[in-house]
Parts: sequence; structure tokens; C-alpha cells
Amino acid sequence: MSKLLVLTLVALLGAGCASNTTGVGYYWQSVTGHLQLMKAARPVDDWLADEAAPSLLKQRLQNARRIRAFAVSELALPDNNSYHRYADLQRRAAVYNVVAAPALSLTLETWCFPVAGCVGYRGYFAETDARAFADSLDPQLEVAVYPVQAYSTLGWMNWAGGDPLLNTFITYPEGELARIVFHELAHQVVYVQNDTAFNESFATTVERLGGARWLARSNDQARADYATFDNRRRAFRALTRATRERLKAIYEDAELPDNTKLQRKAVVMNDFRQRYAELKAGWNGYAGYDPFVARANNASFAAQAAYDEWVPAFAALFEREGRDFARFYDAVRALARQPKDERQAALRELAPTALAASDTPRP
Repeated sequence: MSKLLVLTLVALLGAGCASNTTGVGYYWQSVTGHLQLMKAARPVDDWLADEAAPSLLKQRLQNARRIRAFAVSELALPDNNSYHRYADLQRRAAVYNVVAAPALSLTLETWCFPVAGCVGYRGYFAETDARAFADSLDPQLEVAVYPVQAYSTLGWMNWAGGDPLLNTFITYPEGELARIVFHELAHQVVYVQNDTAFNESFATTVERLGGARWLARSNDQARADYATFDNRRRAFRALTRATRERLKAIYEDAELPDNTKLQRKAVVMNDFRQRYAELKAGWNGYAGYDPFVARANNASFAAQAAYDEWVPAFAALFEREGRDFARFYDAVRALARQPKDERQAALRELAPTALAASDTPRP
């Protein structure tokens, strides 16, 4: 196997992204899937000089270039090859994640990889492979398959061009595009094996803080467009957060028999869907969260929770470090070097009521 393929495999294992089902085929499909993505990527300059490229795409890429520069100059994020190229994958997602959880628990099943450690999802480049793996899981588990617009190779592929901008997110509102770039670059700053909640909460904190700074310097139209997008998201995530808490209370009640828990769970899920319908009625036809609601179960709720569990703690740490990103990253690296139980104790001390923050990750 060539050096390129070996290092690509290592990078994908670091991100937990793979294809097919098990064994050698699983990892080989990971390599080929990512190589196809890298092959499709061309420098942003090439796209801007291409007369056949749509003018709207060029505008988006120029904006992405400004966002990338801002990430370095204002947020102290890595100055490397990532997000200086663009690829049109001709599909709606970069990868498809599979998550699973028991019928009476919000604890995700985990799968382990040599570099990433154990994580609560399996990523697939082909949706058909993701669904095939989902179908192979224990039927007693609740399973969800969902599209992911971007993923990080944790900086492992910067020597080969880095992570590219993708068609799967380039058309997002300006503020959301900025947040995605900041989130994925944050994974190149700090990544801890076997601690998805730490990794994703840190990246989510960076995307929120950075996104707010970006929009503060943007124009009124960009802020207005993002406000519409974000207000819907906040309302939906407040609903899912409340639903998670209700489910958690049921599952953790040791005095309730399982049959009663299942009955009460059904009531909560029905209420969730009714309240979503009420929210959606005021969104002028927007239906972006319909897929999440259609598949909503313990697995999808638990996957969403991982992204914001420690956000209040990281936000408090950012304030403690004088709102200085470089100092903040150093403090996070120090936390990352601690054993997991000590790390979590430190985070709880930073934010004793570290529940979900005001919003949660992109579903």
C-alpha cells in the first residue's frame, strides 16, 4: 500500500470515518472514499478563475476565503492547508453517521478506532453502506442514520492539501458557514481519544465564539440571514433539550418498571412531535428539521447531546483566560492531558450546572 493510502487511512481513523461494514473492506472503503473526496478538490483560485464556475459559487468561495483568514488572524486557529480548496461531491453529505442506543437509555453504543479511540458513531461515505450497517445491529437497539456536512481529519492530511471546502455546506448562510469552518479547524487544535463529548463541546464552543465575532464585523444582510436561520435552530434545540431531560428522568427512575418507562417514553415522544408541529407552523414552510423528527429516538437525541455537554464549562474557561483564544487553547490542552475523570471534574468545577447551552449542534 502506498504512503498516500496508509496516511489517508490513519487520518480517517482519526476522524472515525469509514465505509462498508467490517474488517479489511471497512478500512479500504474508508481510504478510497476519502481519496475520491481529495481528488475532487481543486484550489479555490482555480475555481475563481474558471469561467464555467457559477458566479454564486465564486461569491461563496471568496467569502469562505475571508472566513479562513479570519480564523487565523482573530481566532488563532491553525494556519495550514485546510479549507483552501473546494470539492463538489455531487451528493448531499460528506459522510453518513450511524448511532445506536438502548431502548431505555441515552447512552450511545461505541466503536473503537486506532487513532480516534472509542467514539459513539460510525461514519460511512455511502449512505447505502451506512444503512446496511444500521440494519445489521441488534434489533433491540434504537438506531439513527444521519447526514454529516463536514468532518475533520484532525490535521493529518494537511501535507496532502488538507480538508477542503465542500458543496455540502458552502451554500449555508454566511454565519453558519463561518461556524462550520471554525468548528472543524478547532478539532485540529485539540483532540482527545475516547472523549467525544469533550472534543465536540470544545469545537462547538469555538464555533459559537468565533461565529459571533465574525458576524459582529459582517454586514446587516448577513446578520439578518443568520438570525432567521439561528432562531429556528435555537427553538428546535430548546425543544430537543427539554425532551432529552424528560426522557432521562424516566430512564433513571429506579422505581419504575420497564413497561411503565416505555409507556411514559411514548407519551414524551408524541408530545415532542406535537410541539415540533407547532413550532414549524410559524416557520413559513421551512422543513429542515423534518428528517430529525422522523428518525427521533434515543440514538439521535444522545448524538445531539454530545456536542454541547461541556459548552458552558469551556465558555467559562474562555472567560477565565481573558477571552484570549491562544491562552484558551493552551488551557484546553492542559485539560486534555489529564485523565478523563480528572478532566471531567475540572469541567464540572468550571460550570457546576453544565447542562445544554443555548443551542446544540447541527442535526
